[in-house]
Amino acid sequence: MLLPASQQFSKIIPTVILLFAYILAFYFLSLSVTKLPLSIVYGSWAGLGVFSVAILSYVFYDETYSWQAIIGLFMIVIGVSLVNIYRA
Repeated sequence: MLLPASQQFSKIIPTVILLFAYILAFYFLSLSVTKLPLSIVYGSWAGLGVFSVAILSYVFYDETYSWQAIIGLFMIVIGVSLVNIYRA
């Protein structure tokens, strides 16, 4: 979400916050992998990342979505939930 605000890394403050957020996210991802299977962690990371960016883009950048896209986003959430509930 900070990538557009950094304006191709020309704005220092959003760029520094962006880099810190990426480092923090990968740190927590590496912690998660020590406790859970990689397939579960990565699937959840990817799916919920897409969902979160879509929601935040709607709120902060006024993006619009078709009803098909909205159904797809909810299917991502349902899929990630099912994988986490019924993991082996």
